[in-house]
Amino acid sequence: MSYEKVTQSQAYLVIGTKQTLKAMRHGAAKEVFIADDADRQMTQTVETLAQELGIICSRVDSKKKLGSACGIDVGASAVAVKR
Repeated sequence: MSYEKVTQSQAYLVIGTKQTLKAMRHGAAKEVFIADDADRQMTQTVETLAQELGIICSRVDSKKKLGSACGIDVGASAVAVKR
């Protein structure tokens, strides 16, 4: 289900950990997706900030599938859906 939600929101996506954190800090993210197989150190900051800001944080099993759902040829550790 989460991959479908990402695919349907392609026009409103911010892809990558750094860009996701930036969007969250600027109040532009309404939901974030984190890949379970991504480096935990990289995604922990995203998860913690999402909890602090009250942003919905969903986990998916594969960064390769998450990247594919975003329409890119590489994996994505974190993705944000903009407001």
